[in-house]
Amino acid sequence: MEIGIDSFAAVADESINTAASRAIALGELLDRIACADDAGLDVFGIGEHHRSEFLDSAPAIILAAAAARTKNIRLTSAVTVLSAADPVRVFQNYATLDLISNGRAEMVVGRGSFLEAYPLFGLDLEDYDALFSEKLDLLLNIQANERVTWSGKFRPALTDQPIYPRPAQEKLPIWLGVGGTPQSFVRAGMLGLPLMVAIIGGETRRFRPLVDLYREAGKKAGHSVDTLKVGLHSLGYVAPTMADAASDYYPGYAKTFTKIGKERGWPPVRREQFDAQAGETGSMLIGSPKEVASKIIRHSKALGGISRVTFQMDNAGLSHGKLVRAIELIGREVSPLVQEGINQ
Repeated sequence: MEIGIDSFAAVADESINTAASRAIALGELLDRIACADDAGLDVFGIGEHHRSEFLDSAPAIILAAAAARTKNIRLTSAVTVLSAADPVRVFQNYATLDLISNGRAEMVVGRGSFLEAYPLFGLDLEDYDALFSEKLDLLLNIQANERVTWSGKFRPALTDQPIYPRPAQEKLPIWLGVGGTPQSFVRAGMLGLPLMVAIIGGETRRFRPLVDLYREAGKKAGHSVDTLKVGLHSLGYVAPTMADAASDYYPGYAKTFTKIGKERGWPPVRREQFDAQAGETGSMLIGSPKEVASKIIRHSKALGGISRVTFQMDNAGLSHGKLVRAIELIGREVSPLVQEGINQ
């Protein structure tokens, strides 16, 4: 199983959100990606948002900077908001990243959980699904063909148009990022795309019927079981003990999700809910290395086997030092325990 980190390049303290603090935050993020590489983690993902509290509006640029400082770790978006992007430019950016990194680039594409990109780029939210379907079709066409003939509703047509550069890898990996919509799971299966499931609440086992839909759709479409990979993106944090992990993580988590909750009409964050999510059956990967490794193994069994799990840690206002320590624990203690447990 591959284990990695996803980051939204969060600004640690919005009250001191200055140019100097933003530059420091991005520098520390690059240090953490290098740390993840040194710790033996498999993948590092950068999200895409267009909000003041995040610095990831141009993830390919951050990943390219990281490529120059790493040797082995795979570098991916998490996710590219494809509905609001030009698939030609998306492919060119990640093909270029693939060349810079000597074949370590990937992308996870989705529609995004925030909506700021749509008005920002002059798009109509009423076209939410149609935009994504059409642009995914074009992106996969470009992935498969050096010369592309294609037409659609939201972008000018292409007629035998060559698209360069081509990536170092024979086929640039494209994962489909999904939340909880059954149609999204079925679409990924029909297309034979690896699936990245974002679970930020509830019990992970409740997603098993959706994962089964994905696998059934893929098999019916004639895709090999080996190509139908399932990845899991979860909120998580590792410290020497569960008490340490919860004490470090909860204050910033509560602040972040209280703010998001007000925007979306969610009830206030309560500590007992957090403790349930951080417990054995909850979705959060929070605790000591042994506890978190055991939870990852349980999640994998609950979903019928997963190929990748990524931790989202920087939504809780944690210091750079604590994030580095967590990354080292995940790479050097959690990952070996997971590999041992999965292979038993």
